[in-house]
Amino acid sequence: MLALGSVGLLQACSQAGRLEGQPPPPMPLPAGIEVAFNHRAEARYRSPIHGEPRAGDDLEALLLQTIRGAERELLVAVQELSLPQLAKALVEQHRRGVRVQVVLENTYSQPWSSQHEAELSPHLRQRRRQLMAVADRNRDGRLDAMEREQGDAVALLQRGGVPLLDDTADGSRGSALMHSKFLVADRRVVVTGSANFTPSCIHGDPDDRRTRGNVNHLLRFQSVALAELFAQEFQRMWGDGPGGANDSRFGLAKGSGPATTVLLGHTPVTVLFAPHGRQDPNGGLRLIATTLAAAQRRVDLALFVFSAQPLTAVISSLQQTGVQLRLLADPGFASRPFSEVLDLLGVALADQHCKLEAANQPLERPSQGVGIPRLPAGDKLHHKFSVIDNRTVITGSFNWSPSAAHQNDEVLLVIESPLLAAHFTREMDRLWRGAELGINERLARKLAANRRRCGSGARRVS
Repeated sequence: MLALGSVGLLQACSQAGRLEGQPPPPMPLPAGIEVAFNHRAEARYRSPIHGEPRAGDDLEALLLQTIRGAERELLVAVQELSLPQLAKALVEQHRRGVRVQVVLENTYSQPWSSQHEAELSPHLRQRRRQLMAVADRNRDGRLDAMEREQGDAVALLQRGGVPLLDDTADGSRGSALMHSKFLVADRRVVVTGSANFTPSCIHGDPDDRRTRGNVNHLLRFQSVALAELFAQEFQRMWGDGPGGANDSRFGLAKGSGPATTVLLGHTPVTVLFAPHGRQDPNGGLRLIATTLAAAQRRVDLALFVFSAQPLTAVISSLQQTGVQLRLLADPGFASRPFSEVLDLLGVALADQHCKLEAANQPLERPSQGVGIPRLPAGDKLHHKFSVIDNRTVITGSFNWSPSAAHQNDEVLLVIESPLLAAHFTREMDRLWRGAELGINERLARKLAANRRRCGSGARRVS
């Protein structure tokens, strides 16, 4: 049984009553599947970043437990890995003789301790300062040689001899994004979900105690069949590895195929690895659209990015047939010009050049049940999940966008399980409490300013 903080994820599903004030009994899960949410109200753990108790499952503990439990092989493909304890655990396993291989996105594959701020973009400069704060173990505002040495995850991997490559290994400047987030242990265990392996994605920003980490989840599967599919995806990216033939493949060069379904006990799990060409019938947006279109009663969505126009048409059609909708998007992305949240609300926002998206189609009758959640200051809604009719879960690293479908390396999962769906519904219920629905005051001000500057805007040609 996995214990995350004070609450286990796989406890017995029957319990003979409880005393007043006790936490509710744990909800059951399907055999072979565990799920953890880093903002879950029913669990608590002590943050390794700030040292304070906080609500949520410890996603880093889940990853560490999986890494330390491996006996033969660890395959890691994640956009960013910057938690030093994870790097140390991988190095320890490598030194024990476990085969460890790591694929990162090229933006995050160099040690921050060897970078110079003047050469970095504003985003990477802020990231470097945050990771320096993680390394500053005595909190004196300065880094000594030992803190630098022990606080840089990528440098730890490199010094420890862990084989590592990024998406430039195919000879390119890098794919659009190596955005996958998965770990395979011994070809029998898979951990995947929405979270990068970073302080900000799991625990919170080290330089801001108000944050609790971007809102994320991870799933852990015990399945040889599923692990083999993820291992095959990893091998396409890895090729011969560092120093080998130039046969690593990323992006469209991987030739991603159709979705594959495996059974975990009685639970069907469908996995699709992106990207696909725009005319490829196996693409991720088509899988999402087909799955959504089968909804009969209710659809819940918690999304970081939603910019795929065809999915708006599916959602609008569902609402016209009486399907209930709850859609929450990250506040930072919901009001961007390319956001489909705006289309669902029946409004349009021109970009900085006063241009509208070429395929922009705001609904004439705004959708009900669309908005943004209230989050701790500095945190993002980083989920990419949907729950359909309380039985089907769509999740993975896959943002609901054309880039995820046609450019990035991604993981998309469709899981048929009422037991698992109940856990995601509980997370949606938590986010829904206090959510701002419709056009809130901030969006209204933004729309008014946009109209004053751009009028009704001009449609972009392409």
